[in-house]
Amino acid sequence: MSGVDAPTWPEEFAARYRAAGYWRGETFGGLLRDRAAEHPDRIAIVDPGGASGTADASGVRRWTYGQLDRRADRLAAGFLARGITKGDRVVVQLPNIAEFFETIFALFRIGALPVFALPAHRETEIRYFCEFTEAAAYVIPAEHGGFDYRDLAAKVLAEVPTLRHVFVADGDPGAFEALSDVPAAPGPIPHPPAPSDLAFLQLSGGSTGVPKLIPRTHDDYIYSLRGSNELCGVDADSVYLVALPAAHNFPLSSPGSLGALHAGARVVLCPQPGPEVAFPLIESEGVTITGLVPPLALLWTEAAPSSAYDLSSLDVLLVGGAKFSEEAARRVGPALGCTLQQVFGMAEGLVNYTRLDDPDETIVTTQGRPISPDDEIRIVDDEDEELPVGATGHLLTRGPYTIRGYWRAPEHNARSFTADGFYRTGDVVRLTETGHLVVEGRAKDQINRGGEKIAAEEVENHILAHPSVHDANVVAEPDPYLGERTCAYVILRAGAEPLKPVAVKRFVRERGLAAYKVPDRVEFVEAFPQTGVGKISKKDLRAAASARPDSPGRPDSPGRPVSTSEPAQA
Repeated sequence: MSGVDAPTWPEEFAARYRAAGYWRGETFGGLLRDRAAEHPDRIAIVDPGGASGTADASGVRRWTYGQLDRRADRLAAGFLARGITKGDRVVVQLPNIAEFFETIFALFRIGALPVFALPAHRETEIRYFCEFTEAAAYVIPAEHGGFDYRDLAAKVLAEVPTLRHVFVADGDPGAFEALSDVPAAPGPIPHPPAPSDLAFLQLSGGSTGVPKLIPRTHDDYIYSLRGSNELCGVDADSVYLVALPAAHNFPLSSPGSLGALHAGARVVLCPQPGPEVAFPLIESEGVTITGLVPPLALLWTEAAPSSAYDLSSLDVLLVGGAKFSEEAARRVGPALGCTLQQVFGMAEGLVNYTRLDDPDETIVTTQGRPISPDDEIRIVDDEDEELPVGATGHLLTRGPYTIRGYWRAPEHNARSFTADGFYRTGDVVRLTETGHLVVEGRAKDQINRGGEKIAAEEVENHILAHPSVHDANVVAEPDPYLGERTCAYVILRAGAEPLKPVAVKRFVRERGLAAYKVPDRVEFVEAFPQTGVGKISKKDLRAAASARPDSPGRPDSPGRPVSTSEPAQA
C-alpha cells in the first residue's frame, strides 16, 4: 500500500502477518479465478431482481462461478479500452444487483479502485467522493427506489473535471453508456495488482461530517474474509443472503458476499430487506446465513411467528452495525429458529464475533471477540492510560486487517491513530473476563441511527445554510427500534419568519443529503444549554431529547417499528 496515499504496516508487522499465514499473497481477481477453475458450474450469484441478462423462467438470474469470472474478464478489458487503468478510482453506486459483482471484480482485475457509495447517497456525498478521489468513472443504475441516478450523474459530471465516464448498469442509460456495451475481448492485464496493493476504498462514518476513505488491501481484507468464514461456519454449501446494501462492509465481509465467494458458496441478492421480500427468498433458495442491523432483526423476529414461509434452512443470523439490546437478542432464537451471532466491527478493520458455541448468555449480552490472535486491543481512559478488565473506556486496536491510516488524510490520521499505530475507534467498551467486548456507546459526536452512522456536524452545517437559522445542534435521542434517532435543536435568526419542522427537513433534503441523515425531529428553542466554561452542552440537549414525553425512547412511549435498508459500516 502506498505510504504516500495512506500509511502502511511497518515491515516488521507485515513480515509477522505473512509468517503467521494471515496474508497469503492472494488477490481478489485471483480468488475468483481459482473458484471458477475449481467449480465453474456452481452457482455464484442469484439475482431475483429481473434486470437484463440471463434469467430462468421466473425471471431470476443465476450466474455460475465460470460465468462471473468470464464477465469480469470481459468488463475489465472494456474498462482498459476506455482508459481506466491501475490506480484509477471508480465510484460504484449500485443496488443489490448482479452487476455490482461483475463491476467490482473487473476493477479488481485491472487494479482500479472501487469507491463504494451507497444507493442512499445523493449529490452532496457523490460530488465529494468524485472530487476527493479524482474519480475517473462513476457506475450507477438508471433508477432505483424512485430516484433517477442519471440526473445526479449529469450534475456531478459537469462539476468534476477528472470524471470521464458514467456507466449505467441497469435500465435505460439515457445520455450515458450502458455497462452492457463496455465488455471487450479479454487480453493480458498490463499491470496486474499485487496482493499488498490497495483493492478498494470504503467510506468511514466519521463524526466530522467529511467522510474519510478507508484503504483496504487484497492481503488484509481477504484474511478478514477467511477468518470470518471460519468463525461463522461458512463453506461451499452455505447460501448467504445479501439483505443489506451490498457495498457496506458488513454484508461484504462479515462474512458477507465476498466471504461466501471466497468459500465457493452461493450469494443470493435481496432487493429489499423487509420480511415480505426476504422470507420468500430464504425459502426458495435455502438461505443458511445472513446479516442484519438491529431494527431489521426486530422486524424479522416480529414477522416470523406468523409467516407462512419456511425459514428452517436459516442456521445463523448475524446482527451488527449497532449494539443489539439484550432483550431483542433473546427473541432471535425462539422467533427464527436459528443461532444468533453478534458482530461488532468497523470498516477500518477490527471485527468481533460471538462464537457459535458460546453460551447463550454470552451471545445475548456481549458483542464478541476479535477474529485474529494478532488483533491487539487496548481499553484506555481519557489520558490513554490502560484500564483493567471490566472497566469502561475508549477502544484502541491494531492488527493484520486494521488500517494504519486513512487515504490522503494526514490531519485525520494524526488524531485517529496513536504514534505506535493503534486506531482510535471512538467506541466506548468494556472487556469481560472471557475476552468478549461489551459496547457501551460512542465517544465521538455521532448518531447511530439503526446502524447508519450520522455525523452531527454534517447535518448541522446543512441546517445552518437556511437563511432563517441562527444556530443548530443535532443530537441523538433513544429509539426502541433504531437504537438512536436524530433530533435537531434550532435557534432562528432575530426577526426571521417562523418555520415549521417540516420546512427544515425539506430544506436539508433538497440540499442533496441522504434521506437517513434528515433529522427525525426538529425543535425550535431560544437558546442552548451551556457548560460551566460557556460551551454548548450536547449532554444536556441529549438529556432533554430523551426526557420529552413523546420521546420514543421513554418507557411510557409506544414507539413504532421502523425499517431501514441503509445500515452503517459493521
